[in-house]
Amino acid sequence: MSSNRTTFATKLGVIAAAVGSAVGLGNIWRFPYEAGQNGGGAFLIVYLICVLLIGMPLIMAEFILGRHSKSNVGGTFKKLAPNTGWGVIGYMSVLASFLILGFYSVIAGWTLEYIYQAVTNGFSGLSAAELKTAFTEFSTDTYSPLIWLGLFLLANYFIIVGGVKNGIEKCSNIMMPLLFIILIVFCVRSIFLPGAEEGLRFLFQPDFTKINSNVILRAMGQAFFSLSLGMGCLITYGSYFSKETKLGKTAFTVSTLDTLVAILAGVMIFPAVFSFGISPSAGPDLVFITVPNVFQRMAGGYIWSILFFLLIAVAALTSTVSMFEVVTAFIHEEFNMSRRKATGWVVGVTAVFSVICSLSIGPWKDYTILGMTVFDLFDFVSANILLPVGGLLISLFVGFRLDKKTSYNEITDNGKLKCWYFNPLIFILKYLAPVAITLIFLSNFGVLG
Repeated sequence: MSSNRTTFATKLGVIAAAVGSAVGLGNIWRFPYEAGQNGGGAFLIVYLICVLLIGMPLIMAEFILGRHSKSNVGGTFKKLAPNTGWGVIGYMSVLASFLILGFYSVIAGWTLEYIYQAVTNGFSGLSAAELKTAFTEFSTDTYSPLIWLGLFLLANYFIIVGGVKNGIEKCSNIMMPLLFIILIVFCVRSIFLPGAEEGLRFLFQPDFTKINSNVILRAMGQAFFSLSLGMGCLITYGSYFSKETKLGKTAFTVSTLDTLVAILAGVMIFPAVFSFGISPSAGPDLVFITVPNVFQRMAGGYIWSILFFLLIAVAALTSTVSMFEVVTAFIHEEFNMSRRKATGWVVGVTAVFSVICSLSIGPWKDYTILGMTVFDLFDFVSANILLPVGGLLISLFVGFRLDKKTSYNEITDNGKLKCWYFNPLIFILKYLAPVAITLIFLSNFGVLG
């Protein structure tokens, strides 16, 4: 890859695309229920520390690799460590993206169904039990989820085939401001609900007695996955950064805005949940069952339902676009395939994986692998194996294998910018991050926590 490689056109485009990659269902769906189940404010404090000490350095590592190599995630390690085993990181990232897209796109399709239900007032008059039954019937149906899945994949296709500037950047410049606007409107509405103070207290007033090894491990895991680390998204986007992009400032901005979205999601959810007497530890059901129940009991619930599921769909789309780009850039560049053809190929394979994942919840639920449906298997392998191992190897590669001068020059623009944190950054990548990621990995397999 040469200096002729496409770059993002504007600073806003860089931030919007990179934040869009990080912001997704992990922030708006997963963070509130993780915080709800792990002590609220205590979880938030540990989460913020993890983002600062682990998340930000790993973002920096991926940006360094991407911009220096000016290549896709597979080409990056072939270029920086030719004829070595490090190239496995690139292939793991591509596989992880494919597997995550397989089940994530199914969930994203559900959000489109829920936008439709919200617009047609389909939640009206339903009890919490009826909402749960409706969700189960829809998600396990053979055909309905596939229709929405197809529409979601088509949206991704048209964005990715448009390229970096006319597809990803333009899309991110629209979707990320929209996401923040909807979130802020929700937060304002939520904090004026009766009894909202209790929800805010739960989120922002930490009870430090609730911090234990499990809360620390869950917070580390949430920080790691919320920032889209270890799957090559930020390496791929980093390869589109221009020389003028300040990596340290961009990493700080991305991690800050990503964390802000998670906190705003908490501000949106917890006051409403407490106001209507619902348990904050409702778990994954919080979005598709609990929240619609809340909106029904809220003045103007019809509008709020539409806005909420639009918010979820936008967050899902910004994340899937980045994962599609990881694989598309790899196929496009490593196999000399046109971008349109590579995009079509990637979307086609993803469609096959997603259809299998969707059917594995419904009519094929009795066909399991290691006791898991295909949907659960894809989730487990990507989240518990590929991402932690990928993040661990990326951290070790930049910490030990990549020349320190290369990292320093990328961060400081060949010495023009000050970088007081360079030595602490390398120390974290060599020792602290690998230990933390290893603990997450062991916790995922039940060895710890």
